[in-house]
Parts: sequence; structure tokens; C-alpha cells
Amino acid sequence: MWLQVRMYLLLGLMFAIIYGLAVVVGTMMGIGDFFFFAVLASFFLFIQYMIGPRMVDWSMRIQYVSEQEYPELHRMVAEQAQRAGIPKPRVGIAKIQIPNAFAFGRSIRDGRVCVTDGIIRLLTKDELKAVIGHEIAHIKNRDVAVITLISIIPMICWYLAWSMMFSRDNRGNAIAIGIFAFVLYFITNLLVMYGSRIREYYADLGSVKFGNNPHLLASALYKLSYGNARVPKETLKQVEGNKAFFISDPSRAWNEIRELKQIDRDMSGCIDRNELMMLRSKKVRVSTADKLMELLSTHPNMLKRINHLSSLT
Repeated sequence: MWLQVRMYLLLGLMFAIIYGLAVVVGTMMGIGDFFFFAVLASFFLFIQYMIGPRMVDWSMRIQYVSEQEYPELHRMVAEQAQRAGIPKPRVGIAKIQIPNAFAFGRSIRDGRVCVTDGIIRLLTKDELKAVIGHEIAHIKNRDVAVITLISIIPMICWYLAWSMMFSRDNRGNAIAIGIFAFVLYFITNLLVMYGSRIREYYADLGSVKFGNNPHLLASALYKLSYGNARVPKETLKQVEGNKAFFISDPSRAWNEIRELKQIDRDMSGCIDRNELMMLRSKKVRVSTADKLMELLSTHPNMLKRINHLSSLT
């Protein structure tokens, strides 16, 4: 419940920030009123709402597949959706080299669950089902739409900062607005990443509630770190703008392998039930550097995330 409350508080804060920015700009530039700002904000949200899924389809090179093409994958999605109490989402395959999974859509009824060919080959059926449960939880929690909506706020701040700092009109006011907008861009970016980290914890919990054993999801995350570490850096750069959608951050794979080796005691390349249970009695220590890195990441520190999964056993 606290995870959900934090997400709603964040949503309110973000829209308070963007409205406050609009009011400040309008006052200093002598334009607009409450109705003007409300209409402007609604317009940006509507555009983001309408074109968001199509942009993801295009950038991730998604092909939606039939039940005849991928019967096992469809069965997993249908089973997890039934346990979540939501309609079965559309099922897609992302034609990218990175082994991963993600969910998106405008609403619960418009939900889409997508995996890459790489993740299907990398994980066992039970591990993949746990990952599917995680993605289904994102749709049930409606956090995909929330993150999509708030992600546009830093973009607005950046555009405003750039245009005002190089404006020729009202030079003094424009520079002040530009600096203010740039500061808000930095703050709102951190808040979006914070919200993204909250939703990952919340979706992990959802997967467990749908009947998936925590150690299976932990093991899947561990294997994905190894799989992502093998991906060329040039390929990772191609999805840099979309990695918040993934179940794990592919750009942090090497660091995650280093962290999780201390859990994989038998060096089997996976995390079993006993290894996860042992983590419950240990105090997880995250270095200051890793804590700072987490602040600038869309995903939780992997060691903290696996530790959270151990508390759900």
C-alpha cells in the first residue's frame, strides 16, 4: 500500500510542479490565465497519451504474434492476466538483440506485454512466467500510464529552459525563466527515475502475488544481467531512451553481476530458493557510489531489489 501511496504522491507533485512552472512563466511574460494553462497542460497530456504506444511499437520494433505462433508465451500471459483479474494483454515480440521484457499501453484494456527472442532462449519456463507476472503487474497497477504521463514533464522543462535562455525578447525575464526551468528539469528527471524505481518494486510484489516464487524472479533478473552484459554497447545505445520500460537496466549489467555473485554461492548462474532465503538473515550493504548511481537510474539497485524479493518468501 505504501508503494502505491508514494506513486500517487509523486504524480500529484509532478503536476503541481509543471502547473507552477506554467504560472511563473505566464506571470513573468504577461500571458495566459488559469484556463490557458489548464488547456495547454491537457493538450500535452492528450498527445502523449495518444502517440505513446505507437512510438514504443516503432522504437522497439515490435511484432504482435498470434497464439498459433507462440502458444506457450500466450498461455503464460493468459494465466498471469487471469490471476491478476485483468483482460489478456496483446502479446508481442521485440526484434532487438537485448534479452528483456516490458509492458506498456494506454490503459488496462489496451495493455501489451512484449518480450525479446533473447529472453525466451535465456530463461526457464517458470522464470519467464515470473517475468511475465512482473509485466502483468505493471499493467494492473496502471503505472505504465503514470510513468508515460510524468515523463513528458522533464521534456517540457528542458524545452522551456533551452528556448528561454536563448530568447531575444524580455532578456532579463527570459534568462531567469530559463535557469528556473533548467533546475526543474533536473529535479523532475530525478523524480521520474524515483517513480520508475518504485514501480519496479511494486511489480515484483505483484508477480509474487500472482503465484510466482520470488526466487524464480530473482534468478531471472540474475540471468538477464549476464545476458545483457554480452550485448554490444552500440546496441545498448539504440534503446537508451526506452530502458525505463525494461524489467532490468541493461546498461548496469556488469555492475549487477558483481553485486549478485555474493548471493550465487554455488556459482550456478542462477539463484535458488535456499540462496534467496539466506539473504533474509544478511544485512545488505550498498556502497555510497552505488547509492548515487541508483539515484540516477530508472531501476532499483539490484542487490536491494533481490533483498526485497527475499522478504516476500
